[in-house]
Amino acid sequence: MTNSTLDAIKEPLKQFEAFDADTQLALLWYGYLDIKDQLNPNPDSKVEGMGQTLYDHIVVLSKEDQLQAQRDIANRADTDISKQYGALSPSSKLETWLLLAQGMESGEIINVPSDYSLPEHTQEFVDQIKALDFEQRITFTRDAVTGMGA
Repeated sequence: MTNSTLDAIKEPLKQFEAFDADTQLALLWYGYLDIKDQLNPNPDSKVEGMGQTLYDHIVVLSKEDQLQAQRDIANRADTDISKQYGALSPSSKLETWLLLAQGMESGEIINVPSDYSLPEHTQEFVDQIKALDFEQRITFTRDAVTGMGA
């Protein structure tokens, strides 16, 4: 990772961490939508690893409990799923969020409500993220989700 990548993501990372859990979850979702075609050129391919195991625990929950599990991870709550997430490697944490986003697309995981709109105070953050190149965005996302979990 280059210093320019570290510098480019430092401020957006600080801003992201200051947002509430629901805003963070929505930003992860919209960020995934923005880069999914570059991220996964073959929509039929699936990643499989430690993140898959945690995803398998979440996908069987009710939609409300799926959302709560994601909130618990973002809030670093002292729950079993948040602890399991916290024990994952940074790459497996990123994999978990990729799988959750794919599950949202397929309808297996609760999605952001269709009438949801990001809070106005997130616009500067969104503009900074959109100015990053693909690799910087992946690095940002991995860093953002690495600090989550108990």
